[in-house]
Amino acid sequence: MKIKLEYIWLDGYYPEPNLRSKVKVVDAPVHEVGGKKVHGVGLNDCPMWGFDGSSTMQAEGHFSDCLLKPVRLYPNPVNKGMLDSYLVLCEVMNPDGTPHETNTRSLIGDEEEGLWFGFEQEYTIMKDGKPLGFPTNGYPEPQGKYYCGVGNGQVHGREFVEQHMENCIMAGIDITGTNAEVMLGQWEYQVFSKGKIKAGDDLWVSRYILNQMS
Repeated sequence: MKIKLEYIWLDGYYPEPNLRSKVKVVDAPVHEVGGKKVHGVGLNDCPMWGFDGSSTMQAEGHFSDCLLKPVRLYPNPVNKGMLDSYLVLCEVMNPDGTPHETNTRSLIGDEEEGLWFGFEQEYTIMKDGKPLGFPTNGYPEPQGKYYCGVGNGQVHGREFVEQHMENCIMAGIDITGTNAEVMLGQWEYQVFSKGKIKAGDDLWVSRYILNQMS
């Protein structure tokens, strides 16, 4: 039995890094539970992996090896194949195992679950180089009726937005709501997390799922 592990990390572009990913196909691990052997995947089942850092602004061409250290595991809600699939969020490490200079997650310190964070993430759905719902020529009516609007004349892309929300929930991300924003084709969702490290992890993976759907 095979499974797909989608390794995800942030590249070295500055000031705004990009999400990167690559897929590793492995044998599904077998664990013994209550005297029975069952298939199940945990973070410890995800091995360290490597990538070419010279292609992500994280290494020079003559010494390009970088390592991916799995730090959090999510079920992949946008799995389009027959195999089970998981999203593996990773930190970038140097070949000697130390944190890479672009690995700012490693600077956060120990987790503090007593810290609660809520993020608002805004984004715009684009089609043919324009925000969704914009006319082919010209512009839509001025802002006013689009914010938290209802119906096809006021919002566009609701089906996509609600699917993203459900995908995040299936991945175990505590997305707490979504709404249309002030511009036609612009939306927002809210993510809540307990713990300073988990909050950042969940937000980045929610963004990855959004990109995975586009």
